Amino acid sequence: LRSDVVPKTAENFRQLCTGEQGFGFKGSIFHRIIPGFMDENFKLQHTEPGILSMANAGPNTNGSQFFITTVACPWLDNAHVVFGKVVEGMEVVKAIEQLGSRSGRPSKMVVVADCNELKE
Repeated sequence: LRSDVVPKTAENFRQLCTGEQGFGFKGSIFHRIIPGFMDENFKLQHTEPGILSMANAGPNTNGSQFFITTVACPWLDNAHVVFGKVVEGMEVVKAIEQLGSRSGRPSKMVVVADCNELKE
């Protein structure tokens, strides 16, 4: 997580991973998976697979939804806040990608079975 560049976004995501506020990503379902897919600040870019970025519906609508890129997505720069990168487990991301479709509807249910914070 890039708390050095986007501290609020990174901290929000971290807390949702740990569930320390009493709620979080554990048990959540991935509702869209699009193969080959694609506002704190926009300093970081969508330059490679594995980029973590906030999903939104326009300016000032970031919440708790995020996406992980599976290819470079420069067209998303300046529209979605990048806040981190997958550093371990890209094979899981690629396996999830295989369950996607052009419409985004997953062919099987994909659930966050467990999540937490990796300590350095």
